[in-house]
Amino acid sequence: SVQPQPIEFEADSTLSLAKVEEKIKPDDVHFARTRLLCLENTQNGKALPLAYLAEAAAFAKAKNLKLHLDGARLFNAVVKQQVEVKEITRHFNSVSVCLSKGLGAPVGSLLCGARDFIEEARKWRKMTGGGMRQAGILAAAGLFALENNIARLAEDHRNAERLTEGLAKFPALTVERNPAQTNMVFFQAPADTTARLAEFLQQRHILISPGKTTRLVTHLDIHGEDVEYILAQVGEFFQR
Repeated sequence: SVQPQPIEFEADSTLSLAKVEEKIKPDDVHFARTRLLCLENTQNGKALPLAYLAEAAAFAKAKNLKLHLDGARLFNAVVKQQVEVKEITRHFNSVSVCLSKGLGAPVGSLLCGARDFIEEARKWRKMTGGGMRQAGILAAAGLFALENNIARLAEDHRNAERLTEGLAKFPALTVERNPAQTNMVFFQAPADTTARLAEFLQQRHILISPGKTTRLVTHLDIHGEDVEYILAQVGEFFQR
């Protein structure tokens, strides 16, 4: 079994390694052994600094921890930082990658690592009923996404930046601005304002999930003209 130990991330979406060290369990039969440090990149849409990844890898090695990358949106970080994927993944013992989300495949994720690690993972997948039959058509979609939909993530980033800039012009909205951001937009507003805005937009075929912080995510089905339409409708809402 696994006993996770969540740690709140910092404003730049990194995990404080000092806080991680505080959570490492002592060598005591009453505690689970601390064996793995898991980082997510991007985290809340922000690409983790390359220098931080190197620092985290050195920390994990010093503490005898394996290092795993939750790379659901790994390629957003690759495109944002204009590096090859190995410049990020070389620090990790294992990496998971999502083929849907930004890459646009209908379904699927990949687990990557050393050969013996993957062989063990396949055995555990079989034991827990995770195998799939006749999955070639899904694999084909995943291959297409990897071969065709990585470079175009830059378009999602531009659309998110435009959406951020546009929403920031409305005084009622507090919009998060961060140079490391990729394809996510976060804004806050009074609860009644956000609820009324969501209802107003729904009537105009725009769906958002209102909350204390509202998150908007751009992807390959959102185009520049869609962003302009959203901003126009938000503007109409605040002009009423």
